[in-house]
Amino acid sequence: MLVAAAGVAATAHAVGGWTQTGSSLQSTLGAGEGVTTVQQAGGGDSVVYRGVGSIPLGTRIEGWSHIGDPDSVNGYVFDAYQSGASAPTSKMFRVTTPSGSAYEYTHPLVAGEMYNNSFDAVSPDGQWMVAGEWGTMDHLQIYPTPILNPATAPKGGSLALSGLIHLDVPVNNVQGCDFTGPTQLICASDDSSKTLFPDDKPLLQVDLTQPLTGGDVTGHVTDLGAIPQDSVCSGTSESEGVDYEAATGVLRVEMIQPSVCGAVTTVYTYTRG
Repeated sequence: MLVAAAGVAATAHAVGGWTQTGSSLQSTLGAGEGVTTVQQAGGGDSVVYRGVGSIPLGTRIEGWSHIGDPDSVNGYVFDAYQSGASAPTSKMFRVTTPSGSAYEYTHPLVAGEMYNNSFDAVSPDGQWMVAGEWGTMDHLQIYPTPILNPATAPKGGSLALSGLIHLDVPVNNVQGCDFTGPTQLICASDDSSKTLFPDDKPLLQVDLTQPLTGGDVTGHVTDLGAIPQDSVCSGTSESEGVDYEAATGVLRVEMIQPSVCGAVTTVYTYTRG
């Protein structure tokens, strides 16, 4: 059943291979940067949102002023942070364990790397973490998943780049991605230029030539269609996080509403078909 967003009559927006099943409204302060499904220790899943209000005070004091679209696997939550410094030299991934402990993994920027840290997405086997930068990019980054990959320190430390997903066509301003299988990601692009793809704010599918093993791999990019921008306000919306809940097959895609409606983020839900 579709839920109306901010007074707008609910309209089903189909994108390639996915059918919209509904939408809900969230506070942008607490949910406007991303969304993930977390497996609970006692069984069942919960949907967790991230927004600028989600940054812990201690983390903000350290200088990490932006939180991206998170991901979760086996009860662990992985948050992507970028620095508010004038000339950042690193980015950070913060891991919260099922017991509530949190550890920081800092990645020193390599030559040519952007400081932006828009999202992270953990492979279904839990061993590899994909992240993205900003602007027009021909690749996504691959890291060993903190804590879960034995190549990483168990309680925080430095995190080195492992490899790249080389995209067969460039993408622009990717705000969030999630794995829907070992060789497929769904990503939200905050791109209205229509210079790379025909759709405004396209939902993109990235099909990998093989499951991640840490080294470089090629990804084929497909434009699935435009992410909805339902709102009573006119202006520019902003696409944000993506979540795929494997247990239910539900895909969630976030869009911050435009103008004075920007205090509200619409979360669209889809299932395959």
